[in-house]
Amino acid sequence: MDRRTIGIALGGVTGRMGYRQHLVRSLLAIREAGGLPLRDGSRLWPELALVGRSEAKLREIAERHGLTDWSTDLTATLARPDIQIYFDAQVTSQREKALRMAIDAGKHIYTEKPIAEDLAAAVDLARLADGAGLKHGVVQDKLFLPGLRKLDRLVKGGFFGRILSIRGEFGYWVFEGDWQPAQRPSWNYRAADGGGIVVDMFPHWHYVLEQIFGRVNAVTAHVTTHVPTRWDENGDAYEATADDAAYGIFQLEGGVGPPINSSRAVPGCPHELLEVPGAGTEGSAVAGLRNCRIQHRATTPKPVWNPDLPVTEDFRSQWQVVPDNEEFDNGFKAQWELFLRHVVEDEPYTWDLWAGARGVQLAELGLQSAREGRRIEVPEL
Repeated sequence: MDRRTIGIALGGVTGRMGYRQHLVRSLLAIREAGGLPLRDGSRLWPELALVGRSEAKLREIAERHGLTDWSTDLTATLARPDIQIYFDAQVTSQREKALRMAIDAGKHIYTEKPIAEDLAAAVDLARLADGAGLKHGVVQDKLFLPGLRKLDRLVKGGFFGRILSIRGEFGYWVFEGDWQPAQRPSWNYRAADGGGIVVDMFPHWHYVLEQIFGRVNAVTAHVTTHVPTRWDENGDAYEATADDAAYGIFQLEGGVGPPINSSRAVPGCPHELLEVPGAGTEGSAVAGLRNCRIQHRATTPKPVWNPDLPVTEDFRSQWQVVPDNEEFDNGFKAQWELFLRHVVEDEPYTWDLWAGARGVQLAELGLQSAREGRRIEVPEL
């Protein structure tokens, strides 16, 4: 079978997301499957060049997976003619500079979000990439979660009728790092390093709401730091200067205003780390990471509330499980495949740097809303 190759430089591959989701579960998984099938019957084979700041970490990862191409010199890697795509999963504070270097070098861009630390820089990156005639994409992984794909299917199929309300609960307890190791790197809790749950999660909520329910017209947010002291990877205590919880209300076109709570200082949602309940005139649904349950108005019970008697009905068992109806692959891998086909076959692709810039915009306005204690309208870019 004919095999085509495409050179991909991976920046930030020594980090948690860059390594687990993008290298191991996406690109190496594509290679293990023999490459990505293309329309002409050939298979696209990703040739990977690992880029980072730690020579020791890069060497260890490369040896673990039988890779030989790695470097601490991003400039030299981007100068190579065999590299066609630059991917970035570095800390946020390093991302804009690396993306600008890649655009200047004429490489297509695929990147984690947020794409920059402020809206002006994010818009400038999108304009630069467009001006250079480059393909560009931003990771929007939660759109590929099985639970949210089922929710999207319900919306597109008209299950809800007129949508009345949407809510979102996201969170889990990130250990402080003293008596148990933290599940997230310490830079996430330092504002100077680009940390904070608003800059992390509001871009997610932007594309989820925009793609499934409609454009976000305004935001109201309360932001706080519930855990003021944490311990870093060396066991040293440090002040958490970035927010670890955000409580937002997002006004959508059409009038629905979903509240979404995001926190790394809660025990977790009752059933899943992410729950998105929605209700409409014809039915209700609750989506999680993988599952989605529904209740049509015709099968909705008619309970009588009596605070003096215990509830005897098992309401949860009365909901119907939405079937998979398809096989769900790893969301990061699925989006990588779409972006690779966008680059080599010019397949349509909507999750570009402009989508990433709108996510940065919502985070920036959310922080402004929290500072000023008021509702902020979201202008169109």
